[in-house]
Amino acid sequence: MTKGISLKEHLHTIYKALDDKKAEDIQIIDITEVSCMADYFVIATANSNTHVRSLAGEVEYQLEQEGIAPDHIEGRATGWILLEYEGVVVHVFLEESRNYYNLERLWEDAAMIDVADI
Repeated sequence: MTKGISLKEHLHTIYKALDDKKAEDIQIIDITEVSCMADYFVIATANSNTHVRSLAGEVEYQLEQEGIAPDHIEGRATGWILLEYEGVVVHVFLEESRNYYNLERLWEDAAMIDVADI
């Protein structure tokens, strides 16, 4: 990510952005031991399509303040927005989509991170 700022500090920024905008059930999964696609997944639930866009926009804004632009964004017009940053993939879901894709179950071999540890 950005020189001088650790990945955990970026995770904290992402968590805080989601929490400040009232995301529900924010989970951080360390996938470094089970995948080479990223180091962490951050998963959050929104209560409407507008809320999905608001949460994703806030993450994007807060990381831009740290000089970080997303590598990739998908799903701006759907109930699931994915923001990819070097090492971190942020998934913002509507509850129905989150339950359907159930990423936590898919990545159950990965370590769940306690928010207090970031």
